[in-house]
Amino acid sequence: MSEHPEPYYDPEIRAILEAGPTLGTVDADTLAQVRANRLLLNEQVPLSDEVTRSDLTVAGPEGAPDIRLRVHRRRDLADHTDLPCLFWIHGGGYVLGSPEQDDLRFDRWCQRFDVVGVAVQYRLAPEHPYPAAIEDCYAGLRWVIGHGSELGIDTDRVGIGGPSGGGGLAAALALMARDRGELSIDYQLLIYPMIDDTLTSGTANFDVPVWNRTSNRFGWSSYLGDRFGTDDVPVHAAAARATDLTGLPSTYLMVGTLDGFADEDIAYASRLNHAGVPVELHVYPGAPHGFEGFAPGAELSRQARRDINGWLARRLSDQGHRTWRAAQGQRS
Repeated sequence: MSEHPEPYYDPEIRAILEAGPTLGTVDADTLAQVRANRLLLNEQVPLSDEVTRSDLTVAGPEGAPDIRLRVHRRRDLADHTDLPCLFWIHGGGYVLGSPEQDDLRFDRWCQRFDVVGVAVQYRLAPEHPYPAAIEDCYAGLRWVIGHGSELGIDTDRVGIGGPSGGGGLAAALALMARDRGELSIDYQLLIYPMIDDTLTSGTANFDVPVWNRTSNRFGWSSYLGDRFGTDDVPVHAAAARATDLTGLPSTYLMVGTLDGFADEDIAYASRLNHAGVPVELHVYPGAPHGFEGFAPGAELSRQARRDINGWLARRLSDQGHRTWRAAQGQRS
């Protein structure tokens, strides 16, 4: 037996990944090319006519540019005024992406759950390092909650979420909202979130596909700038740095075992549990970063979507919302 066995790789997902094009390593030399890659832009994804997609420009953080919010809503619910809302933060390792990446996600969710999706375009690193992105997300969430009547949403039922770097920003946003005490968040949906800048865990040093060690280091160093590699990293920049996780909202967290973020995400879920936060953790064997996106037809990807949809269905139901609010009242 090998002293250092190779980590397990789901055979079906591996075959799909090896058969198709990938984004490759992201670094200073490839960043512009990757940003323009049509795989990232999802330009060829077919969307239905059942969901409207509209862009709003709203005030950004004080002294910073305005931000764009992309609003998704089921067309035949245009007159409803009390719908739940999911505030979404796109992925991209803090250096890539746009809200359009998640058009298909909300094309499905708006129809399935009668939820209003609001996706934020935040400033990207390295051009705009911390705290630009998280402050943009906070400003966007604050606008959504402050203008709920314009969006037709119930501002007591606003959740947040995102994948990868967007999941990292969502985790940081939950901490920021708790610490500033201005905004109430119903839940957080964290899809393989990028939360630990130290790069010291076992899986952070695996030779993994999709988002490898070089890309990960570039993403964090771009976002943190001179703070990278030091102890001067605020918890609102890297959620894994937080020592107090009490008072955070109900959490769903998923990650694959072949993801460089596996160890940090599993540890974060465990710490949320220890802090008394309701947390549901799903770990998918042999799944690399972004697996349900690039291999949507694989059985493991279908299972991941079923798991997320089941949890969202419970969270977005009236009974699920009342149960969470009652639990919050008991803990306060």
